[in-house]
Amino acid sequence: MSDDLVVLLLYLAGIVVLIAASAFFAGSETALTAASRARMHQLETHGLKRAGIVNRLREQKERLIGALLLGNTLVNILASSLATSLLVSILGAPAVPVATVVMTALILIFAEVLPKTYAISHADRAALSVAPMVHGVVRLLSPIVRLVNWLVRGVLRLFGADPSRVGLADYVDELRGAIELHRGSEAEVAQERQMLRSILDLGDVYVSEIMTHRRSVEAIDAELTPREVVSAMLNSPHTRMPLCQGGLENIVGVLHAKDVLRALQAAGGDPDRLDIRRIATRPWFIPDTTSLLEQLHAFRTRREHFAIVVDEYGGLKGVVTLEDILEEIVGDIVDEHDLPVAGVRPQANGSFLVDGTVTIRDLNRRFEWRLPDDEASTIAGLVLHEARHLPEVGQAFTFHGFRFEILRRQRNQITAVRVTPPAEVEPEEG
Repeated sequence: MSDDLVVLLLYLAGIVVLIAASAFFAGSETALTAASRARMHQLETHGLKRAGIVNRLREQKERLIGALLLGNTLVNILASSLATSLLVSILGAPAVPVATVVMTALILIFAEVLPKTYAISHADRAALSVAPMVHGVVRLLSPIVRLVNWLVRGVLRLFGADPSRVGLADYVDELRGAIELHRGSEAEVAQERQMLRSILDLGDVYVSEIMTHRRSVEAIDAELTPREVVSAMLNSPHTRMPLCQGGLENIVGVLHAKDVLRALQAAGGDPDRLDIRRIATRPWFIPDTTSLLEQLHAFRTRREHFAIVVDEYGGLKGVVTLEDILEEIVGDIVDEHDLPVAGVRPQANGSFLVDGTVTIRDLNRRFEWRLPDDEASTIAGLVLHEARHLPEVGQAFTFHGFRFEILRRQRNQITAVRVTPPAEVEPEEG
């Protein structure tokens, strides 16, 4: 075998090896950036060491990207140089444009498109496969990468950019996007999306938006006889009821059905021997600006299920229970003692008759609507906010793509509204 042929084969082998290395760097970059963060975390908790390496590499994203781009750039330039040198030695100076075209095609197809297409289609598997080797490359090129990153940060700061500033909101938005992309059996997936959205919203929703308004609060008058109190507790669907004296503004305690029954048993079944004030527990007052997440933690810490909501002046606004918060996540929880609540009645023409007190969050969750609830918590409040005046019965408004027609009004309160969603919105019963 002649020396010229050996040199030719060495050049060709070197070009092939360098193109393969370029494909490795390009595919690794795509796989490691596209791999599921949640799945890698789950695999790491189950003891898979490669998943831990993937997570560590992603935590140092600047070093990872810098090392891969540096390696990719080096091998691409070296492969192009070898190809140009080889063709020039064979064809002379006119081979330079030929070498450029040939290497561009080879690098584009075999070192960029092909590995990245595979990596994006099998991101998790590819990331786990290349993680150990990439980790070694990052450590090897770390000094050069640090210098490059320092220069890059300096240039970016000159333009007022900070590449390291990533807030919690960015991850929350990413999670919300993943929830919206959740697919499967439509009925089941709709409920799962509702639950996941509600969990993310717990910190942004206040107890005043889900509480039972004082107008609907059932309370027991402390002036009633013990026998009347026991009768009222037994006839109520609620296990906890506030005990008030002289009106709802003066709540002096909270009665629990189990406490009343235990005391009744201890009294030999004679209600007249009960001391209702001693049976009642101390009321727990919370501000109406408490978020659901804070209140959920408070319920768990205090081991209580019932709180009384007051405004900034100390006036009663309503009551909230642990069940209210859980229903905000999983939807209505109805047991054998709950009373049916009429609030939304679908009509044959696609519209809905909605009571004014129905909350916007319930409608959005039940029908997958997107009505805003920043300025109002109920459907009546939304109409008042958008109309900017107290509408008359029969008036109709269109906003946010929905049509709202006032059906009933009691004094200054809107009690019934016909809501017609836009044609492209197809409600999904939850």
